Amino acid sequence: MTRIACVGIAVQDRIYSVNALPTGGGKYQSNQYQETGGGPAATAAVAIARLGAEVDFIGRVGDDNCGKTLIAELQQFGVNTQHCLQVPHARSSQSAILVDEHGERIIINYPSPDLPADADWLDAIDFSQYDMVLADVRWHDGTAKAFTLARAAGVPTLLDADVTPQDITSLVALADHAVFSAPGLKRMTGSENGKEGLNKAAAQTDGRVYVTQGAEGALWKEYDHFCHLPAFVVKTVDTTGAGDVFHGALALALAENMPTETAVQFASAVAAMKCTRPGGRAGIPEREQIASFLSLYASNNGFLQGN
Repeated sequence: MTRIACVGIAVQDRIYSVNALPTGGGKYQSNQYQETGGGPAATAAVAIARLGAEVDFIGRVGDDNCGKTLIAELQQFGVNTQHCLQVPHARSSQSAILVDEHGERIIINYPSPDLPADADWLDAIDFSQYDMVLADVRWHDGTAKAFTLARAAGVPTLLDADVTPQDITSLVALADHAVFSAPGLKRMTGSENGKEGLNKAAAQTDGRVYVTQGAEGALWKEYDHFCHLPAFVVKTVDTTGAGDVFHGALALALAENMPTETAVQFASAVAAMKCTRPGGRAGIPEREQIASFLSLYASNNGFLQGN
């Protein structure tokens, strides 16, 4: 069975549903509230487990009640947490999320200052056991260490290249697949144009580069040309975690040696289905659901537009 490692952060999400996102100060009424686990690598791990593969989450949480809850939830989804470090006397990371009636959201993240950045303890993990290593950019030292160890073991890597205060150029250079969010690509390259940004990113790595663009779909560079996959049209309830789910599904598809266009199509479908339910994880589909979902689109005149 395919086995993947997801390296990065786990966060407790507190999600408030509102009619419209606030545009200024004041008091606002939420019509629904939900607490659930989040974090790019952790949610990607849940997606991989839901899709039927073995997955290890490698990261750090506090030994507070929040950290215990995060680990327990991952385990309930079938994620192996033996390499998740619980830091003594430390708080876990938190996020407050506002979601409007169209599924758009505002995320306010509080990364715990109690969790040490040091990643030397990853040396004790045998990375040769994995078929793919996915990592986010929120634990910079952990990603750098994991990708270095994976490369030494001949294991491919996928970077969730989202927005973070640090310069991620060195991480992109280590990645076999660097998958940017549109804001993440703009932050690293300074370009708002997807193709221009990907060209600049491609100059920093020997790997393949991609960008997810929400309703505009996914764009990636295939050797010397660009490929585009339009977004699937679904009734969007909540986009929280959609990018994380896309990354997890793409990592699995690539680990299973799907052709790039098929892998992007698969990941896009998984992310689209996630958006049809509230929360970052509740809507993540299983493999059979994706097969049914894709079959509904099979009669369309192709998914890819190369240019």
